[in-house]
Amino acid sequence: MGNPALIVIQNYTRLLPCEKTKKSLILSRPLVASIASNLVFLVLSTVIIIWIIKRYRVTKCRKCSLLKSKNHSLTCSEIISITNNFREVIGEGGFGKVYLGNLSDGNQVAVKLLSESSKQGDKEFLTEVEFLLVVHHRSLVPLLGYCNEEEIMVLVYDYMKNGNLQQHLSGSRANIISWEKRLQIAIDAAHGLEYLHNGCKPPIIHRDFKSSNILLTGDLQAKISDFGLSRALTTLKDTHVTTQPAGTFGYLDPSCHSGIFNKKTDTYSFGVVLLELITGQPAIIPVEDDRCHVIQWTHSLIERGDIKSIVDPKLQGEFNLSSAWKAVEIAMSCVVPNATQRPDMSYVLVELKESLSMEMASGDDKKTENCTTALLNQQDTSQISYSP
Repeated sequence: MGNPALIVIQNYTRLLPCEKTKKSLILSRPLVASIASNLVFLVLSTVIIIWIIKRYRVTKCRKCSLLKSKNHSLTCSEIISITNNFREVIGEGGFGKVYLGNLSDGNQVAVKLLSESSKQGDKEFLTEVEFLLVVHHRSLVPLLGYCNEEEIMVLVYDYMKNGNLQQHLSGSRANIISWEKRLQIAIDAAHGLEYLHNGCKPPIIHRDFKSSNILLTGDLQAKISDFGLSRALTTLKDTHVTTQPAGTFGYLDPSCHSGIFNKKTDTYSFGVVLLELITGQPAIIPVEDDRCHVIQWTHSLIERGDIKSIVDPKLQGEFNLSSAWKAVEIAMSCVVPNATQRPDMSYVLVELKESLSMEMASGDDKKTENCTTALLNQQDTSQISYSP
């Protein structure tokens, strides 16, 4: 029969390792579960990261394809080549310097490079790109392309041969713009703002409309530029509220200090630019040791009823008085303190066209008068030559 005690001991000895193993397995289950959950988390995280990267690449590719289909797609090296290593500076603003570029097809372009010390940054750069890729009008400077790589941000536009309006009005350019052409420039700019306000859905406000942001083609057609501060009005009240300052001193609607911008904000700025066109004075006029706003300066002369002192003396009186008075009235209606009383840009556009019609009609009258005078002189001469 054997020794029962030995059998018990042997059985216990055989079972002991099994029980120990079972106990060990039971104790390791939390650890296994933890490892498994961590692995699942890592796998899911990896999948999500890969999906985000792929989505970003797809989005980036879509933007590139959109750019290629509608504009010139330019790399950083191409920008350097086009500008001859940023050789010729043709302008400078809040964004940075603007360089002259030459494309392979012979066309010239303006290349605006974001500088490190620029008041504007990545956000404004992307805002301008987004707006100009979707808004198109003959009175807006077209965006030909952009480059955003290797920390170099560049916007490429059509080259505007005659620079900006401020350069002409300040006297830094030799050519004097006639009264008729000044009205046409105002009409071009009004067309651009009217399109942004009423032709775009949702409406767009420029927020930095000024004479230096109105560029002129070879035949002095005006085009609005610089949309880095522009905003779409998506609220029910068609207003944009912000705590960040925007605009340029002298052109900025005083009511905007509350941080509320709307269409009438641009209307005020347009009124200031129109007064610059009329008077030839800058928005802020230096007076001895002080300075005066062009609105105040004009208002003081309106009270005297002296339109010839208001209109730019460089024109030497070559303008129709009724046309000039109407232009002044339009400008002053745009800059009234109460924003709700300012006209819509569609109304401003109609009134400016009427002012231009007055000037053109007076020009035709002058031509007729000169022609009649010339004929009379010829008749007088003939009578003198044949008199006994």
